[in-house]
Amino acid sequence: MGAILEAKGVSIRFGGIVALDDVSFTAAAAEVLSIIGPNGAGKTTLFNVVSGLYQASRGEVWLAGENVTRLRSYELARRGLSRTFQNLQVFFRMSVLDNVMVGNHLQERVPLWSELLALPSTARQNDATRRRALDLLDRVGLAPRAGHTASDLSYGELKRLEIARALAMEPKIIMLDEPAAGCNATESSEIDALIRSFADQGIAIVLVEHDMRLVMNVSDRVLVLDQGRRLAEGKPAEVRNDPDVIAAYLGVHGAEEAALAQG
Repeated sequence: MGAILEAKGVSIRFGGIVALDDVSFTAAAAEVLSIIGPNGAGKTTLFNVVSGLYQASRGEVWLAGENVTRLRSYELARRGLSRTFQNLQVFFRMSVLDNVMVGNHLQERVPLWSELLALPSTARQNDATRRRALDLLDRVGLAPRAGHTASDLSYGELKRLEIARALAMEPKIIMLDEPAAGCNATESSEIDALIRSFADQGIAIVLVEHDMRLVMNVSDRVLVLDQGRRLAEGKPAEVRNDPDVIAAYLGVHGAEEAALAQG
């Protein structure tokens, strides 16, 4: 299956610091690609370049066969790229349902003036958006909390709410920046199952994550960065046993933990 997302030789500098140096990767539909590495390896910087927050100094980004290197985040979102962030980006005073409905605004086709005039087409669109949001909440296990204020949710529930909102954009690919950060073992397991289920429905998933159990359980491939460069790439078992990866990132204990995660 062809790549949905492709980064080709991406490099970026901040002053005299090389944050990324000639990094390439691909992600295909129905695939989970995890990007791992020590702190400062360039993982989130790579996410920010690919999702249009930063402009690469060199290299290209392709989405569904289109060169999108110079496009901004909202333009990429319209083309099917959705992402979450390390820090929660939730409207805490809004309802859980409204948070997900906000994620669907790029897919709405009825113009603003029709809402101002209270036209029937606006009501139909709002009903469709609400039904879709409720369906997504059901899929992430939050349907019973739809009417609650987002501030009432636990941390793990908030992480799942962000995933539901990302899905509301009807993406071809979702980029998840540390989706299990701060979660306990049960919450991480729930997110693990969600990621795999959405990939199985044909969405490409790219994630940055430090939880090696989640990475080894859910990934089809793993890309390892170190000091802004590609250190290794392959199937989880291959990466887990790579001496360079063990030396630079996992360590002996981490490698053993990763092995236990895969049984």
